[in-house]
Amino acid sequence: MSDHMGHRHAKNIIFDWSGTLVDDLPPVLEATNAVMRAFGKPELSREQFRREFRLPFMHWYEEVLPGVPLKELDKVFLPAYAASQQPVTVLPHALKFLESCATAGRRMFVLSSAPQYAVEEQAEALGLKHFFERIWAGVVDKRTQIKPLLDTHGLLQQDTLMIGDMRHDMHTARAGGIHAVAVLTGYEYEEAIATSEPDLMVRDLGELHALHFP
Repeated sequence: MSDHMGHRHAKNIIFDWSGTLVDDLPPVLEATNAVMRAFGKPELSREQFRREFRLPFMHWYEEVLPGVPLKELDKVFLPAYAASQQPVTVLPHALKFLESCATAGRRMFVLSSAPQYAVEEQAEALGLKHFFERIWAGVVDKRTQIKPLLDTHGLLQQDTLMIGDMRHDMHTARAGGIHAVAVLTGYEYEEAIATSEPDLMVRDLGELHALHFP
């Protein structure tokens, strides 16, 4: 980035959803373990899942369950995810951060691998949906969708940043030529996400708000 601190002045923010704005790890882990059981694999603890899982998810599943087609995985994962009674909650500081960005007139979007219906329903139920111009979800590989998103909404690269909790989000930002900010509230541990060399890494959105969005 020519302007390494350009994220301070970003006019547009693209948020990852899971682990960035909401904690949906409980139902995701429950559904993932339904897949593991269905295909005769041992279940994963939360700790194991956070250390091993990565996006794009089909690459991870190809290692864990080689040769199982995505549609066969979806037959187990999607119903288990939809049926889960595990809570999805707004992460600490997320609402205040979104409110601050809205007050400042920033344009906001979601780019997520979670199913479209799930993100839409969660955003509605948690009172977050009105913050976003559009939710782009159900995206298998975000790197292929970042430029279409920028083009569709007329977002300039130098005015835009992506905030996410996984290496894939940082790689997506790089693919789009935009700023990359990592938060440590989600799926990946600090040592993993650090390898993707984000422009900035913060503990949570509260720290980002204090540092760069006063």
